[in-house]
Amino acid sequence: MRLINTATLSLDEFFGDQVPEYAILSHTWHEEEVAFRDWADQASASRKKGYRKIVDTCRLAREQGYGYVWVDTNCIDKSSSAELSEAINSMFSWYQGARVCYVYLSDVPSPALGEPMDTKTFRRSRWFTRGWTLQELLAPRDVEFYSKDWSLLGTKLSLCPEISLITGINAKYLGKKCLGVWYICPRSGAVVQSIEYDIPVNNASVAERLSWVSNRSTTRPEDIAYCMLGILGLHMPLLYGEGHGAFLRLQGEIMKVSNDQSLFCWTWDRYYDRGSILAPHPSAFSGSSHYVPRPGPRPSPYHLTNAGLKIELSFLSCISPTTFLAILEAGCSSSGSKIGLPFYGNHQAQRMYRQPNPPVPIQLCEGLVENQALP
Repeated sequence: MRLINTATLSLDEFFGDQVPEYAILSHTWHEEEVAFRDWADQASASRKKGYRKIVDTCRLAREQGYGYVWVDTNCIDKSSSAELSEAINSMFSWYQGARVCYVYLSDVPSPALGEPMDTKTFRRSRWFTRGWTLQELLAPRDVEFYSKDWSLLGTKLSLCPEISLITGINAKYLGKKCLGVWYICPRSGAVVQSIEYDIPVNNASVAERLSWVSNRSTTRPEDIAYCMLGILGLHMPLLYGEGHGAFLRLQGEIMKVSNDQSLFCWTWDRYYDRGSILAPHPSAFSGSSHYVPRPGPRPSPYHLTNAGLKIELSFLSCISPTTFLAILEAGCSSSGSKIGLPFYGNHQAQRMYRQPNPPVPIQLCEGLVENQALP
């Protein structure tokens, strides 16, 4: 792991337990960012627009007592595919290991003296729309938000309700403890304050975690899958050039380590003319944050083959002899009811395809499932 010395601006390399305490930067990329090879020539690097951002990060970290910082633009040699792959697979843990993460919002001005932050501008920041910044929000324990002239806007803790509203991420995944709203207790009439405590992101269902990235974007299509590796607790090789196939491969990796069938609870987009049980893109999970695995016995193992997904499911027969509802071991967090997916095909031949209509998973009545399900 390369780190920038905040006093000398030199790049120092560390391994394993030798990594010192460090701060880390989260930002959005713009033109003229300073790359690893640029940093060796400080005179040349200083003429690039992105140089000031790195120097200001070092200054802030130095003022807070940190000797090192990590910045993704110049601490990774992106000309080395092996180093880039290692860095992307390690990035969640690097952000998690930082003592503090500085979020630099280059499109958010500082509030006037004595005035509160302009929440409308904060909500519109490009930072909340990018795929890579999702893990940079979730992984670090302490996150500080700064305006374009490096004025402190708040922390992940103090801005927790606002960030939850912007991102759709439940506040319990956003900090050590997140202060909620005041309300009147219906029993005692007392005014109390709700408090959300820090809960690891891996407590969220697969569908909920994928919903967090559903409305975000990346410059390269593969990165919308790669930016989720740490959030999903995965490692996998990078294959730039595979396009949206990266997200299908990601779902295959999820199935290797998890039996959470909320993975299959996504909404069909007619733009994708395909009959797969796997989602074509994270955007299909935009309405899936409430799907969770059902408690009970673990489902039978399932895996991808060269012919498709091999999985054991119960089915409900429909009016048509070739149309069925597959019953998942997943449900809604609010009702707990099981979920059905519409399929068409030959049940006896054990080859089925997901139907595009209805496009959403279907909540099933428990009695119907128990009385009419076919193995």
